[in-house]
Amino acid sequence: MMTATTGSLPVELRPPDIGRYRHGSHAIPYAITLAGGRPGPHVVISALMHGNELCGAIAADRLLSAGLRPARGRLSFIFCNIPAFAQFHPDYPAMSRYVDEDMNRVWSPGRLDALPAPGDSGELRRAREIWPLFASADLVLDIHSMLHDTVPMMLAGAAPRALALAQHIGLPGWIVTDQGHAGGSRLIDHPRFTGPEPEGPTALLVECGQHWQRQAADTALTIAARFLEISDIIQRDALTPWLPSTPWAASRLVEVTQTITVLTNQFHFTHEVSGMDIIPTAGTLIALDGDRPVRTPHDHCILIMPARHPVRGHTAVRLGRLVA
Repeated sequence: MMTATTGSLPVELRPPDIGRYRHGSHAIPYAITLAGGRPGPHVVISALMHGNELCGAIAADRLLSAGLRPARGRLSFIFCNIPAFAQFHPDYPAMSRYVDEDMNRVWSPGRLDALPAPGDSGELRRAREIWPLFASADLVLDIHSMLHDTVPMMLAGAAPRALALAQHIGLPGWIVTDQGHAGGSRLIDHPRFTGPEPEGPTALLVECGQHWQRQAADTALTIAARFLEISDIIQRDALTPWLPSTPWAASRLVEVTQTITVLTNQFHFTHEVSGMDIIPTAGTLIALDGDRPVRTPHDHCILIMPARHPVRGHTAVRLGRLVA
């Protein structure tokens, strides 16, 4: 492990060497598909949607290196944003999130299906390249991490079947349901995964903790193993080294009630926030967006994944409440 610092944030993780996956499977670079001997679901684990989120790549590399093979169905591992990942450096780790645009805001059918144009971003071109794997997937786990040092959480989007799957997995403890971002569509927001039907293709996004902490990689590996256990395509004995050895607490469900989108170039929080802060009283001032006050809309308001550097047009923070 390497240890460097970026401000007050230690960089404890070393980027894995994923060069051996360069040629991929089925002519898709950095995407490996393993086939089982019997029919079954297509299960996909994706990593590196953002180039500086190392934990998913570490987990995928360890599972692949362990020689896991599905007994049925198919298992795909996708390393998404390779150019951004290639720019990662521990001295400035936040600078390799993406090259042209946030890759986790390009997954709408309108953007994926449009004809390639000279102004298309590298992230959009890569999304089109790997979309066929997601388009054939029955279960997707998209592994991420966060800039703030806050508790890991599973994002289930708006689909009831995604919430049901997240509750079945039971890890990492917090589940967040939301309606997405004004700035663009995440992978889990694609209509393939968000229909109202109780069964169908399902995608989850897991935030494994602070980007560069050792614990984030451990969390990613544990949740990936639990996800594969639930998918029932791999013998449980093969996953035992990474599964929790003791029972875990029941999940806590948070429903996003409001998404705060930055409207000006002068957005700032009025006090230090770190994520999953609980503000007890409705009407509490939490930020200023230029001259516009941002206040909590209800009692016991939870601040979910506040942006460290809020950018105009992007999400500053999501506000939520606990659901019994």
